[in-house]
Amino acid sequence: MAQKVLVTGGGGYIGSHCVVELIEAGFCPVVIDNFSNAVQGERDVPESLQRIEKILDTSIEFYELDLLDRTGLEKLFKQHSFSAVMHFAGLKAVGESVEQPLRYYRVNLTATMNLLEVMQTHGVRNLVFSSSATVYGDPQRLPIDEQHPVGGCTNPYGKTKYFIEEMIMDQCKAEKDWNVVLLRYFNPIGAHSSGLIGEDPQGIPNNLLPYVAQVAIGRRKHLNVFGNDYDTIDGTGVRDYIHVVDLAKGHIAALKKLKDNCGCKVYNLGTGTGYSVLQMVKAMEKASGKEIMYLIAPRRGGDVASCYADPLLAEKELGWKADFDLERMCEDLWRWQSKNPTGFTKNSPFSI
Repeated sequence: MAQKVLVTGGGGYIGSHCVVELIEAGFCPVVIDNFSNAVQGERDVPESLQRIEKILDTSIEFYELDLLDRTGLEKLFKQHSFSAVMHFAGLKAVGESVEQPLRYYRVNLTATMNLLEVMQTHGVRNLVFSSSATVYGDPQRLPIDEQHPVGGCTNPYGKTKYFIEEMIMDQCKAEKDWNVVLLRYFNPIGAHSSGLIGEDPQGIPNNLLPYVAQVAIGRRKHLNVFGNDYDTIDGTGVRDYIHVVDLAKGHIAALKKLKDNCGCKVYNLGTGTGYSVLQMVKAMEKASGKEIMYLIAPRRGGDVASCYADPLLAEKELGWKADFDLERMCEDLWRWQSKNPTGFTKNSPFSI
């Protein structure tokens, strides 16, 4: 019998790519999502999951469920025997979190507390948590390794990830039979090579690459580059971009690590290379064959100048390393965007 893994937020961008890798690695994912950042398809199932069913010729068990619904969560855990949980669900936009901090604290922290308590009640002790490099705040040194100080977060979104990490670490100290891997992502981009699933932000994209792709496809007139006076190669912000499929494979490696009774472990998932906003624009122009118009705008609250990973610990302890280079990331992103000009929503009008 394949081990059942609960995937929270599995209809979203990163969650759906991890569902693919789980199935291909022989696990049985059970997905929950509340459609806050997933497009609803037929049968009230996320469109992303329906496409995965086609890609892999399989069926995926799905429940529409919000982690704030404690009763619904209890019911789910009574129905299933989960070997582990992958926790992706949560609000995730840096800019929005600065404008709506209370919403971010209520949703992200309460949802995770509900999940941890229900896991505790039902004896599920294995967890892979979707954290973020934002927990490092404004970097004190580069590249950032896992020993870098955390907690000096520059936005409420990052603080929620930091607080959740602290909750989980405290739980692991209190109950020694818990095994958790906290994965601090850098900047996931790209899409599945089929071009059938990818990032489809609802409304105005908060992340750089989906916005760039929407400019290239004609959905948006130009890109706003937030600040060109940072201390970087060309004045624009530098980030570590990682292919979402590499990121998903990192979760499978983390899941296998749990079997070693590893306690609580922390790993960066990144490539170790930083690229500026303008370098990314050029890379996407090459992949798409389109000119990408951009305007320089004021700096955005909560942003840092440069942030890139030291990913060597994950390679050493998980046997994981990012395989795909920037060119492949952009090619896969463009394949997804050009095949799906309006994302998962069929025949929706372009919004300029």
